[in-house]
Amino acid sequence: MPRAKNTGMYVVALLLFLGGVGYLAYSGFSENSMYFLNVSEARAASPEKLVAVRLFGTVSGTGMEKHASGTGVDFRLEDKDNAAQVLDVTYSGVVPDTFKIGAEVIVEGGMGPEGRFRAKTLMTKCPSKYQKENRQG
Repeated sequence: MPRAKNTGMYVVALLLFLGGVGYLAYSGFSENSMYFLNVSEARAASPEKLVAVRLFGTVSGTGMEKHASGTGVDFRLEDKDNAAQVLDVTYSGVVPDTFKIGAEVIVEGGMGPEGRFRAKTLMTKCPSKYQKENRQG
């Protein structure tokens, strides 16, 4: 009879272990899942879908203004393929050195109630001057 008690404890321990692993996997995937959209897709989406998204585009030549506090910037993100599609973005963190007009950027965040995209993260694509040249010879 002592064998039946040990088997039950192993089954309970296994179920607890599998439940913990399942919970960790679920919470990890749900926290890191984001839509990856261009500006045109973001403008066409409903505001409910723009709660946690990652957008990519280029920095527009108009509407860029650095914050007076020294960190952060307001700018217009335009669609890489359709410059007529733009979205106003506010970012309050440290701005990368490679951030400039015409730079390709990725922003993560969500749409604010006033209709501006509030970015929590701002990443710039490395300029082509850092890429290896293709030499023929």
